[in-house]
Amino acid sequence: MEEFDTVDAEFDEETHVGYLTLNRPDALNALSDQLRRDIVEGLRWLESQNEDAEGIALRAVVVEGAEGNFCAGADITEFSEASPGESSERHHYQFVQEFPVPIIAKIRGYCLGGGLETAMACDFRFAHTDARLGLPEVDLGLIPGAGGVQYISRLANPSAAKEVAMTGDHLSAERAHELDIVNRVYDEDLDEATQGFAETLASKPPLAIQAIKDAANVSTQIGLDEGRSYDRRRFEPLLDTEDHQKGARAFAEDDYEPEFEGR
Repeated sequence: MEEFDTVDAEFDEETHVGYLTLNRPDALNALSDQLRRDIVEGLRWLESQNEDAEGIALRAVVVEGAEGNFCAGADITEFSEASPGESSERHHYQFVQEFPVPIIAKIRGYCLGGGLETAMACDFRFAHTDARLGLPEVDLGLIPGAGGVQYISRLANPSAAKEVAMTGDHLSAERAHELDIVNRVYDEDLDEATQGFAETLASKPPLAIQAIKDAANVSTQIGLDEGRSYDRRRFEPLLDTEDHQKGARAFAEDDYEPEFEGR
């Protein structure tokens, strides 16, 4: 395990899954500038596990908050020093979104404001039934400053984004799931389900997983024809990879179980 000031990072060599825990429990894991920096540094440390590996070691990441809350939002005590848009690590959201392996946000308790924006920058959101999600910035006379309205407009629709951001209400996990903000909702089996999903992703050919993540992200920025062309450009190089050869062999031979290495 690698410990930063406000984040703990751990890598499981056997499963190829990384874990990042936001660790400011006394502040409900609110986003201070230090926490924003540590999220980036923790992910960089996890990615560095690839440096001494043959192929790609890190295949998936699970992000959660310590002691029962994901993240209660921005630390408003720092607003007088710098706005969320000027924070030294404001772009941790972009870093999360563009990280080369899939990231799963495992959500318990409060997931509000910048915490929800952080979760929505992840590729997947698995929530416990006790989770409460929302964008309360309107009650401070503000708009969500890191893309909250944009994320919900893309995950659900603009009307849902207006409802969530204009009311500032806390959503139950079930309501967030209805709006497609959350992928799945669990009760006591949240840990097991998230772990199993992360290990499933980690077992897939990592170069293909990276290409799928990139293609999905690009799809929100370009038209369908451009998107098809982008997918084709990412498809063709994969035909020459060892992972593709192993996958094709497994398809043809029932008794062959491939181990993908990202080559």
